[in-house]
Amino acid sequence: MDADLSVRSIVIAAPEQVSCPLGEESAILNLKNTVYYGLNPVGTRVWSLLQQARSVGELRDALLDEYDVEAERCESDLLGLLEKMRSEGLIQVRSAAAR
Repeated sequence: MDADLSVRSIVIAAPEQVSCPLGEESAILNLKNTVYYGLNPVGTRVWSLLQQARSVGELRDALLDEYDVEAERCESDLLGLLEKMRSEGLIQVRSAAAR
């Protein structure tokens, strides 16, 4: 079972999906439920970072380096996106010790 999602959680793209870039955006196909998902440019950047296991805090810090956004807003939006991705089966969430 997936761990609770926090800034210390380790996240990675689930193996049961395929994705492709569409300009600055991306499309993801979940192979388990055959549903397509679209990502805007920021979501696409998050998705590219999710191709390797990393902590939510590392993702947040990378986004803060690249985008002009307040830290609290970035973290809140990122956690919301990751929770949505997890609920759709697009990512796996592990506890911080499971890296």
